[in-house]
Amino acid sequence: HLLPVGQKPMIYYPLSYLVNAGIEDICVVTGGEHFDAIARLLGSGKDLSKLGINRPVNLAYRVQDRAGGIAEALGLAEMIAHDDSVAVVLGDNIYEDQNVLREPVRQFSNGAHIFLKHVPDKHLFEEKDLFRQAKYGIAELDGDRVIGIQEKPVRPKTNYAVTGAYLYDRAVFGIVKTLKPSGRGELEITDVNNAYIERGTMRFSEVNGFWTDAGSPDSYHAANELVWKAQQSEKK
Repeated sequence: HLLPVGQKPMIYYPLSYLVNAGIEDICVVTGGEHFDAIARLLGSGKDLSKLGINRPVNLAYRVQDRAGGIAEALGLAEMIAHDDSVAVVLGDNIYEDQNVLREPVRQFSNGAHIFLKHVPDKHLFEEKDLFRQAKYGIAELDGDRVIGIQEKPVRPKTNYAVTGAYLYDRAVFGIVKTLKPSGRGELEITDVNNAYIERGTMRFSEVNGFWTDAGSPDSYHAANELVWKAQQSEKK
């Protein structure tokens, strides 16, 4: 997350989406091996001008000691969030729309909200051992409702990928505590989202412009190309 995407370190992007949505209290969850470097870069959050963020934020840090899943990482922020709602952005997700969170955060009151992107087949799948499966969690829709999410299915029911941004009310921390590790030994964010779907309190919006994660060599290269092209378009 300290590698550059465009002209800034990758972690700049999720921070900027949160700040652009008016969020000033931010918890950075990182693995212990990277904590020192990230803390040196971001400090307390009072001066992030070198990253292009021109107003101060209140940064807190939590360390995830092992690869325990996104939901486990979210649970580490409970003492910082207290009884408030939370916005979550994964550190390797890049959105063309710099204000992707702004309106959903402004309108959010309860339940959960996810951000979907329609991904064509040629970008949706990855080869896994002897079979092909979706790279992402996939949302199944019924009109304006999300009725289920499959985690990287072999036969996805739609092409709507669940991107790495989420809004949750304070009930999310209770949900995380009920989760059991998946087959890969992690607490899955898909299980959190499906819990809200079962309660009938899940909402969604579609992402405008490009979206990619930068969590693999191929997607990291693609993220740099997309950001570079967007920057060149802005200069014209």
